[in-house]
Amino acid sequence: MGGEQKTSALSVTDPTSFDIARRSLAECTLFRGLSAIEKEALLARARVRRFGAGETIFLMGSSGNSMMKVLSGDVRISVQSTDGREIVLAILHENEYIGEIAMLDGKERTADARALTPCTLAILERRDMLGLFERHPSAMAGMIEVLCERLRATDRHVAEIALLKLSTRLAKALVRAAVAGSADRAIAVSAISMSQRELGAVVGAARESVNRCLREWQRSGLVRVDGNIITILDRARLEDLANQD
Repeated sequence: MGGEQKTSALSVTDPTSFDIARRSLAECTLFRGLSAIEKEALLARARVRRFGAGETIFLMGSSGNSMMKVLSGDVRISVQSTDGREIVLAILHENEYIGEIAMLDGKERTADARALTPCTLAILERRDMLGLFERHPSAMAGMIEVLCERLRATDRHVAEIALLKLSTRLAKALVRAAVAGSADRAIAVSAISMSQRELGAVVGAARESVNRCLREWQRSGLVRVDGNIITILDRARLEDLANQD
């Protein structure tokens, strides 16, 4: 498989973007407890890169020599079946991490990562992170927290696909996308940009099944579908559907 994409680093002459990236990294869970000097030394080695929508970040089977933090945008984590079907394991948003498993054990990437929207990532090399854990074993607690959060999300996703009907899975996916698409996570957006094929990959269903469900919801005034834009018209009713067993 191919390795991680070679994209140009974000220029340090872009002070606003670079300062935002540094502040975001400095506040992350993994660096709690480090002194200002130690934190600055590690952040100085981080790389910041931009990816366009649809661009590959890494592929399953490629070498895992780094982990990334999402500074902006959304990233799709997925695997492909032998017959070419894509299964979306997660859609990661700002302040979430990518590639931590392969970074820790040094083995191959366990899934594909692609930019769902234009995004900016902070890249931390494996040698720097392992060095941090050797010098500050307490920092490993932050990594364990990251891994536990990912495991819980994966367990929930698998259980939903196995146990819940499509309408409930689809409602949950739209509610989560609405919250994730807002700068203030306490306030959800109403318009979601995602193709029906992408939605199908998220909820484990064929595009045609997603289309039928959305058309039914559109007729009942729950949503409005315009190409790849899905607008939630009745959020309370959608949340009720999402909470059904």
